[in-house]
Amino acid sequence: MNITTGRCDPAPLRWPPASGIRALAPKIATLGLLIVWCGLAAIPVGASPLPPRQRIAIVGVSVVDLVQDRTAPPRTVLIDDGRIVAIADPRTAQIPADALRVDGKGRFLIPGLVDMHVHLFNGYSRRPPNEWTFPLFVANGVTSVREMNADATALALVRQWRRELDDGKRLAPRVAAAGMAVRGTTPDDAALRVDAAAEAGADFIKVFSEIPPAHWLSVLDAAQRHSLPVSGHVPAQVPLLTAAMRQASNEHLMQTAEACSSIGQRVIDERRAAAFEPTAAQRDAEEARVLQTFDRRRCRRVAAALAATGQVQVPTLVLAYAESLRRGHATASDPRRRYLRADERLRWEHLLADAAIAYDGLAQQRWRTARRIISAFDQAGVIVLAGTDAPMPEIYPGFSLHEELALLVDAGLSPRAALRAATLRPAQFLGLSATQGLVEVGKRADLVLLDADPTHDIRHTQRIRAVVLDGRLLQREALDALLEDAARLAVMGSSP
Repeated sequence: MNITTGRCDPAPLRWPPASGIRALAPKIATLGLLIVWCGLAAIPVGASPLPPRQRIAIVGVSVVDLVQDRTAPPRTVLIDDGRIVAIADPRTAQIPADALRVDGKGRFLIPGLVDMHVHLFNGYSRRPPNEWTFPLFVANGVTSVREMNADATALALVRQWRRELDDGKRLAPRVAAAGMAVRGTTPDDAALRVDAAAEAGADFIKVFSEIPPAHWLSVLDAAQRHSLPVSGHVPAQVPLLTAAMRQASNEHLMQTAEACSSIGQRVIDERRAAAFEPTAAQRDAEEARVLQTFDRRRCRRVAAALAATGQVQVPTLVLAYAESLRRGHATASDPRRRYLRADERLRWEHLLADAAIAYDGLAQQRWRTARRIISAFDQAGVIVLAGTDAPMPEIYPGFSLHEELALLVDAGLSPRAALRAATLRPAQFLGLSATQGLVEVGKRADLVLLDADPTHDIRHTQRIRAVVLDGRLLQREALDALLEDAARLAVMGSSP
């Protein structure tokens, strides 16, 4: 698949511009209140026909083994009732007469991809859920996502979506986990909010970088009482390795640059002692100091210690890299903008306008440091998961996960390790290894059939021939139709 056009003609990977998480995060909640919902309906359940579950035989395909670091000889993979029921030698495989045969010769089969950092909801705004993203995820082989900020109403809707997917009434990625963000006005209030999140059915608790240390500790204790993991941003006033002892994941590499800086601890101490919230210019100047004092040896020591804690990193490199290019690209020229409704384009434009880089060269330096950090982490065995923060401005749902995989490889991961970051590792982290993460008998039939070997070139994850979603086959023609439907509905702004 061409990552820029959404079609299956191969093309060189192009990196669209985007804004960075540090610049955009403070603006998102308030901007949501400014954009008035104009009556544009979300993509309806029936906008794209959902094929039935059926018996499927993918014949003579090379199964990419993500455990043994090898690609097995050609196999025939049998699917029935949404599960993989057999993987056999094509010469001896017993294929039911009513099975739909898919030619796998010369092709490669991988597990469905997982985007470990998405936003299907819009915080405090009155805008509806981002259901418009669903066909874009599926057409790009993203069969599962991790929702990072749902409230009680949103969590109820996630449960409804899961039922509809199981019943064949909705074509969408499975929401593998959904978290609720907790802040709180006091430590006690933060604990009460964790109680409420647990009552609402959150799969994890999310924290943001601005949470005070006392509130953060209260959240951790309350979440532990409910057996809920805490994920999100490492707090700005807490050292990375301290947070890693109790926080399950760190998103966007928060506080990793500080941990790898010779002045990092001093900067954290200054934050704790500050009487006032810093201005944007002060934050940029502080970050510049941290980035300029990167210490490679220190970073290697930090990486080894971090690996021992088991905390996973979801770096969302696509944000930092794309931000570093934004000044030199015309955002309106990206053909994937055709999948955006007018209100979504307006949201992106407002956020991008608010995210101007105050410090010249800071974005480029941030990206260079992120690559060095990921390289050190990978060498030390730190677990890295693939996530994108879609649909942040110019982070296109589905498409940008392929960009993230290529960026991980560019930063030092092998193609197979990058594949694990979007398949096997997410399943292990989420406690879903029994049902997903590998092409294996008994696993859910969420699969991606590729025309080329992704272990030789990670960009081959874009060359999608077919997607199997919950045992339902979507071949190339159907995937292209999904994308055309998404573009048509974006123009119409409402259901047909």
